[in-house]
Amino acid sequence: MCRGYIALACGELRFVSPVPSPFANLSDRPSQSEPSPNPAIDLSVSLGRLSLPNPILVASGTFGYAREMEGLTDLSSLGGIIPKTITREARAGNVPWRTIETPAGMLNSIGLDNDGQEAFLAHHLPYLASLGVPVIVSIAGRTIDEFVEMTARLDEFAEVGAIELNISCPNVSGGVDFGTDPQSCERVVAGCRAATSHPLLAKLTPNVTDVGAIARSAEQGGADAISAINTCLGMAVDWRGRRPLLGNVMGGLSGPAIKPIALRIVYQVAQAVEVPIVGIGGIATIDDVMEFLVAGASAVQIGTANFYRPTAANALVDELPAAIASLGASRVGEVVGTLATP
Repeated sequence: MCRGYIALACGELRFVSPVPSPFANLSDRPSQSEPSPNPAIDLSVSLGRLSLPNPILVASGTFGYAREMEGLTDLSSLGGIIPKTITREARAGNVPWRTIETPAGMLNSIGLDNDGQEAFLAHHLPYLASLGVPVIVSIAGRTIDEFVEMTARLDEFAEVGAIELNISCPNVSGGVDFGTDPQSCERVVAGCRAATSHPLLAKLTPNVTDVGAIARSAEQGGADAISAINTCLGMAVDWRGRRPLLGNVMGGLSGPAIKPIALRIVYQVAQAVEVPIVGIGGIATIDDVMEFLVAGASAVQIGTANFYRPTAANALVDELPAAIASLGASRVGEVVGTLATP
């Protein structure tokens, strides 16, 4: 992994001895589908009331505020951008270390480091709105009232395409609690639903026993779509020093290691709810994208891959038409949820 990209997206830089990256060969992984020049494929998708030009989004926390990435990738081709999660007040985040490579992914414990909602609205939203792609604003609150207040403030801005409720961050106290209890989940989503006309996405945690129950609660609360999943809780240790490597002890595991978990949860959520699903977790190739689509996702978010291959999302947009056509379909919706199971 290029640690320069981690510094760019997460706001921290640390120098370590070079080690072979677990991601070194992922961008070269062979795909079963090759892009064709101009197949007549409709890539547009709808997440409830949110219309997207294509189903390839970039995930919150992996793309900064997008401005940082403009020299590295074609922002205009994306299906949507989800900038880093914002909180009502600015947050400095957790103490270092805040990122650790793992054999098949990365651990992060950023702690929602961000500029705060008002700074986002004044300095980042105008730039994001100028890109011509849907902007989905990710928010996190310490209480239900704070979630509702933040949502009501965003309702004043037509530039906001949708709001993603981050009720599942494992790196801050309180924030994940709303995503582990069905009643709390429904209350926070319902409160935000009453506060805005913008589409709402509820981002769920995998760190629960019955994710279907949580997803149904989000749907009942008024979510337009479900985002699944946030990171899996993990940790890394220095056994010689007998200390944790992350400053916050535990953090969120992302990348290829969690793809099977994310795929399983997307499939389970698709059986539990009627609203669309956005799949997240270890997606790096067109085969990954197609697996999530047939398992039940209407769109996907690219996360960890952005760190080592900033053009990953662009490549997937280019490759998607041929993959859809290879199944005899003419639009994305025709393949969503078509997995044949016993």
